[in-house]
Amino acid sequence: MVIMAIVISLAVLSIGVAGRDTQLDDETRRVAGLVGLLHDRAVLEGRDFGLRIEPTAYEFVAYDTAKDRWISLDQEGEFRRRDLPKGLSFELQLDSQTVVLKPIERNLPSGQVPPGPQVAIAASGDGTPFRLILMRATSHAQAAVDGDALGKISLESSDKPVNPT
Repeated sequence: MVIMAIVISLAVLSIGVAGRDTQLDDETRRVAGLVGLLHDRAVLEGRDFGLRIEPTAYEFVAYDTAKDRWISLDQEGEFRRRDLPKGLSFELQLDSQTVVLKPIERNLPSGQVPPGPQVAIAASGDGTPFRLILMRATSHAQAAVDGDALGKISLESSDKPVNPT
């Protein structure tokens, strides 16, 4: 009985009484905050940035004009590559079409470059309109980050829409 009580209390803490998945919502807020921060940085620095999304991970990239390719921002703590917590995954929609997300090969042969980002953030402040859905397969809970062409980011929590940021 004690073990069952512990398991039930953990489930209630994770999902919440109102059906909210706090881990899912926290990760959604993190992604939205980082995209917003990078959007501001793009305008301030006059550089192009992007978001490269995998099924269970994401990373931020910058366009290097000298090398004519996208480079990872792994050296910067806040924009490093991040794996989603176990049990969460992404779905990306561009122009209301679902994009097939594939894991990115980390050990590419010399001369090969990783693919570009699916979501671009231009130095002008414009960006790729997108809807990034975070999902938990076991409970079918979902939360989303929406970005428009002007860089406005809004959130939808796992139980109801949240005010735009």
